[in-house]
Amino acid sequence: MVVIHFLENKSIVLSQLRSTIPSVDEPIKIKGKKGKVVDIKTIDERVIHVYVEFEKVVVKNQPASKEVKNKKR
Repeated sequence: MVVIHFLENKSIVLSQLRSTIPSVDEPIKIKGKKGKVVDIKTIDERVIHVYVEFEKVVVKNQPASKEVKNKKR
């Protein structure tokens, strides 16, 4: 069993105690976000840092409804 720290931009996203180590370019899903493993570094015998790159989420702006535009009198 090894401790795996999943990192994105030098910040820890998730830490897990796992028996398997993910491989490079493996698709992964953490906290509902899809991404892929970019790099793996072994820090210690039992500690491994896995660098993850998440897909960018595009948020579309919804137009305001007509009810909000009309003032109530």
